[in-house]
Amino acid sequence: EPEASEQNVVSHRAQMSATLTSSFQSLCRLSKFQHSLITTPIFYVNASPHIGHLYSAVLADAAHRWHVLKGAQPAVFSTGTDEHGLKIQKAALVQGCTPHELCDTVSSKFKALFDAANISYTDYIRTTEKRHIDLVTTIWSRLYDRGYIYKGKYEGWYSIPDETFLAASQIRDGDDGNKYSLESGHQLEWSSEENYLFRLSAFREQLLSWVQQEPCPITPDSARHQVMKWLSSESLEDISVSRPRSRLTWGIPVPNDCSHTIYVWLDALFNYLTVSGSPDCPHPWPPTAHVVGKDILRFHAIYWPAFLMASGLSPPQKIVSHAHWTLGMTKMSKSRGNVIDPLEQISKYGVDPLRYFLLKEGSLQHDGDYAEQRVAELLHSDLANNLGNLLQRVTSRKLHPCGEHSERAFRSGDFHLQDNAATDLVKTMETLPGQVDKHYEAFEFNKGISCIMDCLSQTNQYLEHCKPWVLAGDPTRWGQLEAVLAIAIVTLKTCNFLLHPIIPQSSQEALSRLGVGSSPQLGRPPLFSKIPNM
Repeated sequence: EPEASEQNVVSHRAQMSATLTSSFQSLCRLSKFQHSLITTPIFYVNASPHIGHLYSAVLADAAHRWHVLKGAQPAVFSTGTDEHGLKIQKAALVQGCTPHELCDTVSSKFKALFDAANISYTDYIRTTEKRHIDLVTTIWSRLYDRGYIYKGKYEGWYSIPDETFLAASQIRDGDDGNKYSLESGHQLEWSSEENYLFRLSAFREQLLSWVQQEPCPITPDSARHQVMKWLSSESLEDISVSRPRSRLTWGIPVPNDCSHTIYVWLDALFNYLTVSGSPDCPHPWPPTAHVVGKDILRFHAIYWPAFLMASGLSPPQKIVSHAHWTLGMTKMSKSRGNVIDPLEQISKYGVDPLRYFLLKEGSLQHDGDYAEQRVAELLHSDLANNLGNLLQRVTSRKLHPCGEHSERAFRSGDFHLQDNAATDLVKTMETLPGQVDKHYEAFEFNKGISCIMDCLSQTNQYLEHCKPWVLAGDPTRWGQLEAVLAIAIVTLKTCNFLLHPIIPQSSQEALSRLGVGSSPQLGRPPLFSKIPNM
C-alpha cells in the first residue's frame, strides 16, 4: 500500500508537470529545449548539510525546472553524496562507527533536506552504490588500457580535508612554519608514495581550446579567467589518482591491483556519467550544466574534462561556479558557531520564501551575506505585498460580480487596450518571457526575478489606475471591468509560470487559483503569511 501511494504521488506530480509545461508553452511561446542534464556537486558526508549546500541544490533545481517547462526530453537532474575517502575513514573512526554507517546517516540528512526544500531531482546518487562502483572500475580500466594512467612515484604537499595534492602555486607558508592551501586555507602534510598517475600534462592544449570556445563553457567570467590563468601560467603536471590501500581502505580498489585505492576525486566526478547510464553510450550527454561551488572549480574545469577527453567522451557544455555564503560578512564555520541550519530556516519562513531569498540574493560572482531580516523583508515586500496582494485582488469575489464576464476574463487571450497604461503593460508582459529566459539560461536568476517583480509592480499600478473595484459597482461598466481583469490575469499567469522554477509550490497554487488546470478559485486566503514582529 505505501508503494502504491508513492506511485500515485509520482503520477500526480507528472500530470501536474505536463499541465504546467503545456500551458506555459502555449502562453510564453519560448523555443523548446531538446534535452537536459543538470547536476549539483555530490556532497561530502563528513558533516551535516548547511545553507551553502542548499544553495547549490536550489540553483540547479531552478535550472532543471526551467528546462522542464521548456519541454526538455529527457530532463535529468542529479544530486547525491560523495562517500569515499580518507576524511570519511577518519571521521568514522572518531565517531566509533563504520564508514558505511556514517555515510548512511549523513546521506539521509542531505536527502531529507532536499526533499524538504522541494528539490526535484530525478536521481539521487551515492558513490557507494554498485552501479557507480562498476562504472568507475570500467572507466579506470579504459584509461589504463589507453595509457593515460600509469604507475609512478608521487610526492608533494597533500590536503586531507580537500583530498588532493597541491602545486607550488597553490601553497602559502604559514607564520607557524606549516604549509597551507591558498584556496581552502587547510593545513598540508608532505606525502611521498608510489601511486597511479593520470597524464594530465597531455591535455593542456585540448583544455585551452575547450575553455576558449564560444559560447564559453565556464561561467561567470571571473571563473573562466581563473581557469585560463591555471592553464596558461601553471605547469600542468600529471596527478595522482590512487592512494596506497595501507593508508586508505575506504574506497574503490584499483582493478587488478588491490594494494591501491582509486583517488576520491576521480571516483566522485564520474558520478555524472553514472546517472547517464552506460559509459559507452550515455544519454543525455554531454551534461548541460554542472553547478559547483567556487572552491571545487579546479576539479570540475580541469581534471573532469581531461578525464572525459581521455575516456573518449565530450566535456560538459557548461560549468557554473557560484560564490559562497557568509554570516555577518564572516565565513561560516562550526568552530565560530555561525553555521545556518537550512531545515530550521525552512521551518521558520517556509520553503518558497527561503528559495526565493537564496536565488534573489545569491550570486555567481560575489559571496552573499545571509541575513534573516532580509529573508523576512523579501517575504513581505516581494511575495506577500507584490505577488500575493495582486493575486488577492484579481481573485476577489467583489471584482467578479457577473459570472459570464468573470469566466471570459480568466480565459481570454484577446485584449481590449483601452489606454496607454494597458498598452504598456501588455507590451511588458509579452516581452517578459524572452528577457527572463535569457537570464535564467545564464544562471542569473536574480536578474530574472527582478524583471518579474517589476512586471508585477506595473500590474498593481495598472489596477490602481483603472480602479476595478469602482467598475465592479456599476453594471454598465462590467465589460470594461472584464477587459481590465483579463489583462491583469494573463500577466499574473505569465509571471507565475516564470516564477515556477523559483517558488514552485506557491506559483502552482497561484496558477490553480487563476484557472490553470482547474476552475478559477475566488476568495481564497492569502498566498503568503507574513512573519509577525519582523
